[in-house]
Amino acid sequence: MARRTGRRPGNPDTREAILTAARAAFADRGFDAASIRAIATAAGVDPALVHHYFGTKEELFRATVAIPVDPAELVPRVLAGGRDEVGERLVRTFLAVWDSPVGTAAVALLRSAVSNQWTARLLREFLVTQVLRRVVEQLDLDPAETPLRGALVATQIAGLAMMRYVIRLEPVASASPDTLAATIGPTVQRYLTGPLDSA
Repeated sequence: MARRTGRRPGNPDTREAILTAARAAFADRGFDAASIRAIATAAGVDPALVHHYFGTKEELFRATVAIPVDPAELVPRVLAGGRDEVGERLVRTFLAVWDSPVGTAAVALLRSAVSNQWTARLLREFLVTQVLRRVVEQLDLDPAETPLRGALVATQIAGLAMMRYVIRLEPVASASPDTLAATIGPTVQRYLTGPLDSA
C-alpha cells in the first residue's frame, strides 16, 4: 500500500477556528495590525499551528477572503516593462484573472461585499494591502500621494468588476480585454503617475 506524502489535512475544526479568528482580526484591525500571535490566541491554538496550516500571514489572509490567486505572482507582470504602460497592464492582468475559471470566486466575493460590511472590509484590506500597495510602492511616487492614487485606481477596477461581472452592462460585459485595457488603462495610468491637481 502506497504511503501518502505531503502535509496532512489536519483537523478541519482547528483549521476553521483559525480562519474564523483571522477573518475577525483582519476585518477589525486590518491586515497590517493583525498578528499571527493574536489570531492564534483567539483561535485557542499555538502560533506554530497557524503557520503549519496556512504558511505566511499573506497566505492566511488570502484564505480568509477565498481569493484563489496570489497577488505576489501577478504584480510583477503588471510592473514588467515601461512605467508608462502600468495602467494598461494592470487592467489586462485584472481581466485575465477575472475572465478565468478562478474569477467565479472573485465575483462571489464582490457580490457578498456589496451586501455584507464584514466582507467589504476584508475585500478592501485585500485590495489595498495585497494588490494596490504592491503596485504603487514600486512606481517611485510621492508617499503622501500613494493612498489617494491607490484609492482612485480601486474606483476604476471595482467599477469595472461591477459593470462587467455583476451588473453585466453591455457592451462592457462582452468587450474584449484588449478593448477594455486600451480604453480604461490610460485613466488608471493617470491615477497612478499623472498629476493629481487640476492646475
